[in-house]
Amino acid sequence: MPVIERIAGYAADLTAIRQDFHAHPEIGFQETRTSSRVAELLEGWGIAVTRGVGGTGVVGVLQGRRAGRTIGLRADMDALPMEEMTNLPYSSRHPGVFHGCGHDGHTTMLLGAARYLAETRDFAGQAVFIFQPAEEGLGGARAMLRDGLFDRFPCDELYGLHNSPYNRHSEVTIRPGRAQAGASFFDITIHGRGSHGAMPQASRDPVVIGAELVSALQTIVARNIDPTHAAVVSVTRFQAGSAYNVIPAEAQLAGTFRYFEEQDARLIAERITEICAGLATAHGVQIDTDIRQVFDVLINDPERVENLISSASDIVGGQARADAELTMGSEDMADLLRIVPGAFFNLGHDGEVPLHNPGFLFDDTILPVGASLLAHLVESRGEA
Repeated sequence: MPVIERIAGYAADLTAIRQDFHAHPEIGFQETRTSSRVAELLEGWGIAVTRGVGGTGVVGVLQGRRAGRTIGLRADMDALPMEEMTNLPYSSRHPGVFHGCGHDGHTTMLLGAARYLAETRDFAGQAVFIFQPAEEGLGGARAMLRDGLFDRFPCDELYGLHNSPYNRHSEVTIRPGRAQAGASFFDITIHGRGSHGAMPQASRDPVVIGAELVSALQTIVARNIDPTHAAVVSVTRFQAGSAYNVIPAEAQLAGTFRYFEEQDARLIAERITEICAGLATAHGVQIDTDIRQVFDVLINDPERVENLISSASDIVGGQARADAELTMGSEDMADLLRIVPGAFFNLGHDGEVPLHNPGFLFDDTILPVGASLLAHLVESRGEA
């Protein structure tokens, strides 16, 4: 079967919903407008709704016509704290906030699936629609779990997707087993001594120390991690000073490290701490470190991957494949998949601008495709 005909008839409605979300983006745990709109739409379709799960999360529950399994479908709702540079007529109305990762599309596709299933109810079991806040490194999945997500809404299987400008239009790709990296974030503060730029001997220059630290951190993977393992350490922020002729008293560095092996994560964290301590002693300064694990390694259940490919093939034919490469990108769907077995897949669309780029453009033509894929998973898996 191609895209579900009934869902294809919603295409204009889905585009309008997605573009409305795009124009009103909200960062993690602040998705009040988005979650209210989601809840109102679900309730309007006769779906039982629970608001405020994990903060701003929304869960909808829909019973099918026959007894069967409970299938969970998840989408994320938050935007990124970055400026939009697309010049679209529906560009972000909130300066410094932008749906640059396509979560507006994920939310809309799940809404499309929910509408179709509510109108037809031609499935066995129960569908649980999970609209998650704060995916972008703020712990939205963990917040929902702490709020008893799967105790309150038990699921037998769980599925989700991410849009991908890196794949062909309507191409479904997934990798069984370990698929996306675990991630930690770090913040480092160097407390030096400021002075006049013309008298560096009176300072303990945090800029020089920070530059040395950036270089030293790059040796962690190269000289400590097994070269057959995938890992990366990236310093992504270095802030210090405010004038041409002032050596500042303080510098802040921040970044992330990614990994697939838990022992590698522990080793990287230990080495960051040890390197900072060593440089602090060498330069006679204080260096504070804050390291926090924010994403688990995402593991797709092999059996559910097979289920997904079988179901997706009904919609996209031979464009559904289980040969995706490992990625160092991270996704907090990983936390949910640690509790409920399932699969998280990519859905390709037209466009060459990468995710998290200020010019990223979501392709609205995949909205009916994604909605059909999610809806058909409920129809095909509920009776399994």
